[in-house]
Amino acid sequence: MDYDFAILDLSDDSEEAVARRRGWVGAVLRGFRDPRPDDELVDRWVGHYRQDRVTVRGAWLPAGEFGAGPMPVATYASLDKTLNAGRELLPLRMVTDVTTSAAHRRRGLLRRMIEDDLADAVAHGVPVAALTASEATIYGRWGFGPATFRHGVDVNTSPGFAFRSFTDPGRVELLEPVDAWPHVKAVFDAFHARQRGSVEWPAQYQDIHTGAYDFNGTGANRKIRVAVHLGADGQVDGFAIFQHGEKDAVRVDEMAALAPQAQLGLWSFLAGLDRVTTVGFNLFHPDDPLMWALTDLNRVKTTELEEFLWLRVLDVPRALAARPWAANGTLVLEVDDPLDHAAGRYEVATRDGVATVARTDAAADVRLTSETLGSLYLGDVPVMPLHRAGRVVGAAEAVRRFAAMADLSEPAYNLTGF
Repeated sequence: MDYDFAILDLSDDSEEAVARRRGWVGAVLRGFRDPRPDDELVDRWVGHYRQDRVTVRGAWLPAGEFGAGPMPVATYASLDKTLNAGRELLPLRMVTDVTTSAAHRRRGLLRRMIEDDLADAVAHGVPVAALTASEATIYGRWGFGPATFRHGVDVNTSPGFAFRSFTDPGRVELLEPVDAWPHVKAVFDAFHARQRGSVEWPAQYQDIHTGAYDFNGTGANRKIRVAVHLGADGQVDGFAIFQHGEKDAVRVDEMAALAPQAQLGLWSFLAGLDRVTTVGFNLFHPDDPLMWALTDLNRVKTTELEEFLWLRVLDVPRALAARPWAANGTLVLEVDDPLDHAAGRYEVATRDGVATVARTDAAADVRLTSETLGSLYLGDVPVMPLHRAGRVVGAAEAVRRFAAMADLSEPAYNLTGF
C-alpha cells in the first residue's frame, strides 16, 4: 500500500488542517493507550507545538482506502532544544510522539519518518538526536543508545528518620504552583546549564508544573504542590514539585537544587510533612547526598533502575569535542553506522579535558557501533562493561586507554522526559 506521508502545517487553520491535527493527536493517544482527546487537550498540544516549532510528521491511508480519514496510521514529531554535553550546550534534535497503528506495523512507516528526520537534523547541523523510549528494543537499529538512567527510590520518613548533623542554613516555603513557576524555571535553567546530560524543557512543562493542565487526566491539575528552597542569602536555589498520594505517601514529580544544602533542605521538608511515611521519587540524582546524610541509610530503597535518555550521535567531531574527557591520550575510533551519519574513523586526541577530533584513514584502535557510541557519549556508561559484552572491540591496551579517556567520575543526569 502507498501511504500518504505528510508534515502538518501548524499555521494552517483551515477545516481540513484542524481535522488532521485533531486526528494526529488522537492517533498519538491511541498509540499510548490513552483516552481520546477533548478540545482543550488538542488546543494546548497544538499551542505547545507552535511555541516550540515542532515538526509534526504522519502517515495517512490514501483517499479512497477503507479506513482513510484525518487520523493517521503512524505519528512522529521532533523539535530542537539543547543538551548539556559537559563542555557545551549542544543543539539537540528531540524525537517524540512516535506511534504506529496496531493494524499497520512492520510496514516501514517509522523507518521512513525517523530516517527522514535524522537526515534533516544532519542537513541543519544538529550534531545529536535524543528520545525517551517506552520500549528498549526499538531504537538501537537507528543508532540510539541509552545514555542516562532513571533511578527510583522510596524514602521511609516514619518516626526515626534523622540526619547525622544537617542544619539547613536556609528555609523552605510553599508557593502556589503558578506563583512558583518563575522560580522553578530559573532554578531549572541554572541547573541545565551546569548538569551534564540535562535536556532543555519543552514548552508543555509550564502547563505541567503550574498545574494549568493535567495531561494524564483532563483539566487543571489541582493536586500538585510546590516547595522552593531559599539559601542563606534569601535566593531560591531549589524546588520540589509533589503530590499527596494514597494513605501516607507523597510522590515527587520533579526536584532540582543548585547546592547540596538545598537538596537536603528539600528532603528534610518532605520528610517532615504531617501524616507522611513514604516519599517516592523516580528521578533520584545519582549524587544526591540524602542516603549518606541519614543516620539510617537503609531508609532509602531503590524501586527501579531503567534507561531514560537515549542519544544518537550524528556529527562525531562536533559531539566529541563538546564533552569533557578524563585523561590525556590519543586513539583512532572506528564507528559503524548503518545510516552513515557517524560512520568512519576518527582520531581522538585529548588533553586537559578537551578533545580534538578529525577523520583519518589510519587503522582503528577501537571499534564500536553508533548505538554503542550513543550510550558512551555522556560518560555515564563505562567502556569496560561494553567491551566485555562485545560491543567495544579492540586490543586490551587500547580499550583500557579509551576507558581512561572517556569514563567520567561525575554522573550524567537528566530530568526531562519527552
